[in-house]
Amino acid sequence: MTETARTQSARYATGSLLSIRDLSVEDVSAILGLTARLQTMHPAERSAILAGRRVALLFYESSTRTRTSFELAAKSLGATTTLVSDKSSSIEKGESLKDTGLTLRALGAECIILRHPASGAPFVLARETGLPVLNAGDGMHEHPSQALLDLRTILTRLHGESSATSVSAASLQGVTVVITGDILHSRVARSNALLLPRLGARVILCGPEKLLPKEALGLGPGVEIERDFDRALKRAQVAMMLRIQKERLAGLELDLADYIDRYQLNAERQAACAPKALVMHPGPMIRGLEIAGDVADGPNSAIEEQVAHGLAVRSALLVRALGKSVTV
Repeated sequence: MTETARTQSARYATGSLLSIRDLSVEDVSAILGLTARLQTMHPAERSAILAGRRVALLFYESSTRTRTSFELAAKSLGATTTLVSDKSSSIEKGESLKDTGLTLRALGAECIILRHPASGAPFVLARETGLPVLNAGDGMHEHPSQALLDLRTILTRLHGESSATSVSAASLQGVTVVITGDILHSRVARSNALLLPRLGARVILCGPEKLLPKEALGLGPGVEIERDFDRALKRAQVAMMLRIQKERLAGLELDLADYIDRYQLNAERQAACAPKALVMHPGPMIRGLEIAGDVADGPNSAIEEQVAHGLAVRSALLVRALGKSVTV
């Protein structure tokens, strides 16, 4: 973690996770170690860890995997949860993020999990409430918990379960991860491209220029752009496919038929270019667009495993946010 990141993170409650930049390699290792310890615990023992604690899920955007996994994780640890969405609260009447956060704090929330369409919203909420905030996706900025669960999935599938208990700057040495799709709008791509190279991976971003502007190279060392998907796949140990975010494509006039022809991961392309590559997708997945159904359901796919790892990693993030130490 850079000195700037340390200074910035120090302004917010201990245990907050606002950006993957806030975590050092040692922090990431500690989170994965905690994840592993929690999984070995008896459910009854695990359910006592956060007994009586209150967690608020504040979601301004629709979500299935992230919201449900955070909620189930909190409940499995014994915490009480409340869900606040923009469709069923004072948010719909125009209440500000600050006032909603202060209301939740006054009602006893001790941690807030936030998904918001505006980049930077978790930083505002953390600053105004003083509570630990977990960023569940903010605009086109980041999705740090997704990057952590993706890392755990990659380690487990490529190197075995024991490799996912701790990491170092060389844990992904020799691994090339190709991330393909709507990079421009993808907070998942951004968080992964910020995290994985710090552990030794090479990240190749792939897609048409409209969805992958050259500025993406500004993410840092270990990241490159490749427009030719077949060429990128031939270098890949991991192929991470992203949904085309139609709701964000206004004015881009993307030719979907051409996109499917050039960038869809289908069985023919997989067999020709990367028959052994691990296949990943953060969801929601549009079968027949960015990925063919038989590939999504095939033996190389770790898509369901990503969901399971999400529940495990988010349990650890909640324990970390609420300041509990866990020993086995």
